[in-house]
Amino acid sequence: MVTGNVAYANASPDGAARTGARIDIRHVSHGFALRGNTLPVLDDVSLTVQPGEFVALLGPSGCGKSTLLRLVAGLDTPRAGTVAADGAAIAGPDPSRVLVFQDPTLFPWRTVRENVAIGPQAQGRRRGAATAAQVQARIDAALELVGLTQFAKAWPHQLSGGMAQRAALARGLVNDPALLALDEPFGKLDSLTRIRMQGELVALWQRARFSVLFVTHDVEEALVMANRVIVFSGRPARIIAEVRNDAPYPRHRDDPALVELRRDVLAQLGLEA
Repeated sequence: MVTGNVAYANASPDGAARTGARIDIRHVSHGFALRGNTLPVLDDVSLTVQPGEFVALLGPSGCGKSTLLRLVAGLDTPRAGTVAADGAAIAGPDPSRVLVFQDPTLFPWRTVRENVAIGPQAQGRRRGAATAAQVQARIDAALELVGLTQFAKAWPHQLSGGMAQRAALARGLVNDPALLALDEPFGKLDSLTRIRMQGELVALWQRARFSVLFVTHDVEEALVMANRVIVFSGRPARIIAEVRNDAPYPRHRDDPALVELRRDVLAQLGLEA
C-alpha cells in the first residue's frame, strides 16, 4: 500500500515545482524492416497529452501501442511525423521520460534499494550535480512513495509480483519524471494484486501529477484509471475513438456510467456481444 506524505515527487531536484510533461504526437507513422519489406505499425497517429493528464492507450494485441511508447521515450525515431515533449522534439531518451515495462526487470544481484539507485547513479556520473546525501534522500523518498521502505534491503527473488512492480516504479519515480510511460505494467499480476496496484498507481499520480501514458488491453482497467482512453484499430494502429472519463476517484467497477462507457469502448473494438 502507498504510504507516507512525500513531497519529493512534486518538486524537481532544484526544489522548483514540477508539472507533468506535454506530449505532442503529430501525424506519426512507423514501421519495421522485415525481410526486405516494411511492416507498417502506426498509421498517421496524432495525439496530445496535456501536463498532468492520465491517458490510456487501448487496442488489440500487437497493434502498435508499445511502439508508440518507445517513440515517446526516445528509444526509436518515427519514420514520418513528429514527437515532442514540452515543445521540443524528442531526439533520444531522457530521465524526465520514464518507461516501465510489464516485466519489472530488476537486477537479481542488487537489493531493492540498489536497483532504485541505478538512475541517480547514472545521472551522477553524467552530471555530478547532486551530493551523496541528496541522492540518498531521493532514493528514500521513492521507496517510501511506493511503500517499500521496509524492503529496501530485500533481494528481487524475495519480492512478490506486486512488490517487484512497485520497485520498478520506484526506480522510475526516483528520477522525478515529468512523464511516466507504462507498457502493461500489471499484465503478469494476479487479479487481486492487479486491482490493488491500479489503485496505488492512481494514488501516486494524484500526488505527483506527472503525465501518464498507460498501455493496456483491459478496457475496465483503462476506464478505472485514466482521464482519457485512446482506442486504436488493429495494426497498423490508427486512432478510432477517444473516450473521456471525468468521474471522480476512486472509481467503482459497478458504477452504471463506467459500465456504459465500457460497453461503448467494446463496441468501438467490434466486441459488442
